[in-house]
Amino acid sequence: MTIVTPGVDFLATGFFFLSLPVFTASILGKLHKILGGTPIPTWILGLAGVASVPIIATLRIIGIRMKHKREAAAMGAKMIPSPRGKWPGNADLLKSMLHNFLHGYPADDLVELLEEHGPAVNLRIFWSDLIFTASPEHIKITLATDFDNYVKGSRFQRAMSDVLGVGVFNSDGDLWKFHRSITRPAFTRDRISDFELFDRHAEIAIQQLKSRLREGHPVDFQDLMSRFTLDSATEFLFGHCVHNLKANLPYPHNAAYVPNTVQTPETRLSNEFSNAFLEAQFAISQRERYGWVWPLYELFGDKTKEHMKVVNAFIEPIVADAIAKKDNATHQGKEKDPNSEDGTLLDHLVQVTSDPKILKDETLNIMLAGRDTTAATLTFTVYLLSQHPDVMKRLRQEILDKVGPTRRPTFDDIREMRYLRAVINETLRLYPAVPIDIRETVNATTWPNPDPNDKPFHLPAGTKVAYSVFVMHRRKDLWGPDAEEFDPDRFLDERLKKYLISNSFIFLPFNAGPRICLGQQFAYNEMSFMLVRLLQNFSSISLELDSFSPGMLPPEEFKLAPGRKGIDKVWPKMTLTMYVNGGLWVKMQEANNA
Repeated sequence: MTIVTPGVDFLATGFFFLSLPVFTASILGKLHKILGGTPIPTWILGLAGVASVPIIATLRIIGIRMKHKREAAAMGAKMIPSPRGKWPGNADLLKSMLHNFLHGYPADDLVELLEEHGPAVNLRIFWSDLIFTASPEHIKITLATDFDNYVKGSRFQRAMSDVLGVGVFNSDGDLWKFHRSITRPAFTRDRISDFELFDRHAEIAIQQLKSRLREGHPVDFQDLMSRFTLDSATEFLFGHCVHNLKANLPYPHNAAYVPNTVQTPETRLSNEFSNAFLEAQFAISQRERYGWVWPLYELFGDKTKEHMKVVNAFIEPIVADAIAKKDNATHQGKEKDPNSEDGTLLDHLVQVTSDPKILKDETLNIMLAGRDTTAATLTFTVYLLSQHPDVMKRLRQEILDKVGPTRRPTFDDIREMRYLRAVINETLRLYPAVPIDIRETVNATTWPNPDPNDKPFHLPAGTKVAYSVFVMHRRKDLWGPDAEEFDPDRFLDERLKKYLISNSFIFLPFNAGPRICLGQQFAYNEMSFMLVRLLQNFSSISLELDSFSPGMLPPEEFKLAPGRKGIDKVWPKMTLTMYVNGGLWVKMQEANNA
């Protein structure tokens, strides 16, 4: 079987432009014979052939641009402003964005572009429209009020398909509705309130934490939370815990002594999965940044292939086991009702389909949501608590007053702890798990212009739209002059009514509209439970900067920047989801609950 890389496939689909020079030279050669006269020299035919590519491409670009302008005028709208780069196709802007993705702070360049051009900007990377916005009015239209006109789109789906397949996060229309319907039963009230499941894994995580701290070493809390949420997600969703928490925790790079440990095949596969899944996410997030030319970036090989071999080796046995159990139950006449809310998500899925690909894709999509996003939020919460001991003290006191030092919290306990929810919300505001998302217009449409005396903005059909809740959550005009400060009280005091209640679309950590996250309450419960257990056991948290590997902390020049970029002691980064560069190395003081 021949494997075609994305780059080769891209070149094949662009065969017209590849063959255009030969075609042009051939036509000119035949034309002179028909008209008679002196034969055209070969070098002129060759030059004309080569020149035909940029000429035809330029004429096509101009033609499309003129069509869009006429369309905008007919709709009483105006074109969204575009930056004018120094290089053709804004290639210098793309280069800067790719550099900042690797070496900058999240949304570098994008914030500056909005400040310069207004509430929306057309990046026009390689002459292809890419609209970027952080406006709640535009995001509300995209996600809710005009939902049907904004889809993931075939270009996004192609770029993501090697990792997300046809799962719920990478599908549209009836297929998306199908995935949504078969996923919903996993998130009933009873199931998301199964705190016994959380408690089992939280207990192992805290014991691992205590054991390593008692050795005198700091702990990579991001790694620990990734393990905790992976074990919780696999058991909750699939009834199959991978016991990633039982694997040995990493030691800091400067540890004086690292004992030799032997990993079991199961824990080794779990660790390899975590790393491979992060690398695969990085690869497909790069595809989005390269725009429509991303296949050329992978001309000599699919950059997700090797990582997905590891991911599939982890997922496929779980899926195969579920199919086998379902087939066995069918053979014994013990089939489950497909509409039943009992059992795990995978138990339900196999009643609907036995297609291994659909099951694997949906499994991977939900695991991404159930693991990476929650682990990221818990990580950033602990980081912020380490930097704000007053918040840590107040939160811990609420927990002790409501639950006590040892009792397991209940659903009602967590619902009544308003400061705990405020701390989580404030973390999600500053570091939303999914900082940037993509849609594509189906039909030409318009967006409102904040200037009532100006025309609305025009969006052509088939236009990619990128919106950033990360940028929106930090806008001072939406959240007040202290928007970049960590202050949970903004979700409790008069600022709540002044800003959020009057415009709920300024806070979207779990998306909105028909695609709002089904697991939102599950995530709040899991994060709240873990934080309660953590602060019952530990009274203080300190960030151990010396334990970060070289190059993992923010560059010195970040300190000169305004806002959180100049404040943050750690380096936030993102693929599809946010994470802390190099992990989060902390020490904690065990509480004296005697």
